[in-house]
Amino acid sequence: MLTDQQLLRIPGPTPIPPSVQRAMSQPMIGHRAPETKDLLQRIKPKLKPIFGTAQDVVVMTGSGTAGLETAVVNAVKPDDEVLVIVTGSFGERFVNICEAYQINTHRYDSEWGKTVTPESVKEYLNKYPKVTAVFATFCETSTGVLNPIAELAEVVHNNSEALFIVDGVSCVGGVETKMDEWGIDLLVTGSQKAMMLPGGLTFVAASERAWNVIEENEHPRFYFDFKKYRNQLANNSTPFTPAGSLLFGLEQVLQLVEEEGLEQVFTRHTQMMQMTRAAFKALDIPLLTNDQAASPTVTAIKPFDFQVKDLRNVLYKEFGMVVAGGQQHMKDEIFRIGHMGYCSPADVLQTISVIELGLHKIGKQVELGKGTQAAQEIYLGY
Repeated sequence: MLTDQQLLRIPGPTPIPPSVQRAMSQPMIGHRAPETKDLLQRIKPKLKPIFGTAQDVVVMTGSGTAGLETAVVNAVKPDDEVLVIVTGSFGERFVNICEAYQINTHRYDSEWGKTVTPESVKEYLNKYPKVTAVFATFCETSTGVLNPIAELAEVVHNNSEALFIVDGVSCVGGVETKMDEWGIDLLVTGSQKAMMLPGGLTFVAASERAWNVIEENEHPRFYFDFKKYRNQLANNSTPFTPAGSLLFGLEQVLQLVEEEGLEQVFTRHTQMMQMTRAAFKALDIPLLTNDQAASPTVTAIKPFDFQVKDLRNVLYKEFGMVVAGGQQHMKDEIFRIGHMGYCSPADVLQTISVIELGLHKIGKQVELGKGTQAAQEIYLGY
């Protein structure tokens, strides 16, 4: 392998387009300068279609977790009851944030690798009628599950007065998202996944219903005070120093999305998912999720006759390819392939071909090219 070559195929951070890297290398400008106001003014309207909302999308300097914490501290009071739907490691993160703020937190745990069903959520809402917010994860990064957010939102609103708050960090920008139409009250994503940027920005949008709750919430907050960000965004500014280089990059990302077309972006992600899944099915290597639960942005594979760490090691040492392992109790049981953002069907074909070689290297008997051919056939069928 080339010593400075890395093939990054994890579910975030993801590769960055060269034009975005060039945009981020521009000379720094003052964060209160007219140039920054103009930049934010250009960015604002282009974020709305990605979220599927008429509301302004707030851009904050911080990781995706900062956005999740912002949602919690602005929409929930310490004496409130909330329900957190946990389908994996990142559903667990919402629990940890809520408990850190001493919020009365009820959790609904679903088996890792499976979606949550609206019927089961309805049962929990009937069990806990006082909840003021329900938290869910759109794409559970740790398992590659895409939860049925539209259906979950409908159940929440038909059976409670609770806000519906969604972590979309590992899929917004790569899958169709209709915040307003579906009834999502707070939606969060981050910069380092389908948004094709380094980590360091989080994006949060709130419905009018959520804003009514936020306005009345007297829970103390400072940096994460969402009202400050909304008020400053109205003036094309930020309450605190923004990550200027990332804003330059964000504008270029939005330009690339506009040029490709948002629907084509979604189609490309679905195509890459189907190519990846077809490849492992052809190689007789089990997938963690079924087709209905699968995310277009990340695929989890659960082998039974070879060690995940052995494959990951040989992929990295011989080819410079990085795929992700599992998390928590699935650390050594699964590996995960990210196919989002700056990723194309050609990248998927390369990934599958290299993995076939890696499997051969660790002694797993596979027919070389069989998975690649299956992925190629999916491509040709589009």
